[in-house]
Amino acid sequence: MTRVCFVGAPDVNVQYELLSRETAREALSTYERHTPFENSLAVDTVSLGAAVSLCNDLNWYLVRFVDLTLVREPSVAADEWLSRSLATAIRDGDVQPEETGELLAVYGLESGRPVEPMYVTRRPDGTVPAYDLRPVEETVVVRVTEAEFDAV
Repeated sequence: MTRVCFVGAPDVNVQYELLSRETAREALSTYERHTPFENSLAVDTVSLGAAVSLCNDLNWYLVRFVDLTLVREPSVAADEWLSRSLATAIRDGDVQPEETGELLAVYGLESGRPVEPMYVTRRPDGTVPAYDLRPVEETVVVRVTEAEFDAV
């Protein structure tokens, strides 16, 4: 199963915004919903392709109400998320799963919500540099595309 997670903008209740609109509600109606982070809505899809397609179907809403879209594909990384752009690139065959994992956005979790990403490269020994932008309870590691990494 591939999980896709939508994290709402700070001034938006993402569950309300996505579920109060008929088209988005219908697109999400067949999925069991989860809340892995504060102000988030996540669903499990059957594949990476289905996750990317769902994001594309909801794009109008995502642009307006969502700060961060994450995809977790266990066949790529069991304990790390993928950015939506990277998930799309893998689905489209532009990037091979084994080519990912070096370029990362590490988000701090503050009160259960992802905050302020720190862009880093994985160390040669496979470890991820510690998040040091502010004190946080824990972190979330997100694999990103080269274009996302370079845009910082």
